[in-house]
Amino acid sequence: MISFFITFYRFVKTLINGIKKDSEFRFLLFFILILLIGSTIFYTNIENWSIIDSLYFSVMTMATIGYGDFVPTTDFSKIYTIIYTFLSIGTFVAFTAKSISLTYDNHTSLKKRLKK
Repeated sequence: MISFFITFYRFVKTLINGIKKDSEFRFLLFFILILLIGSTIFYTNIENWSIIDSLYFSVMTMATIGYGDFVPTTDFSKIYTIIYTFLSIGTFVAFTAKSISLTYDNHTSLKKRLKK
């Protein structure tokens, strides 16, 4: 349980440092939020899914998990999902890579400060 809180603390610290210090991180975070909000609204209105189901589908698609429990039913939704998938997967990978880079940089700078 303690390791969960340590990991969560590091995650929040990375988010805060990324938002404060890195414009690329801010852009990727903003773009991911826009993609998730937009797709949630889209699926809620077009597929008549609940907000939580729409967000769930959006996140599962973005993370390339795709359980298959929700499937777009209209041609318009399918075309939207194709475009959303290309945009969101690339953004998600870039955001994840940037987060790992910031975490690594933070870790190495902490090690350097501890050695001094």
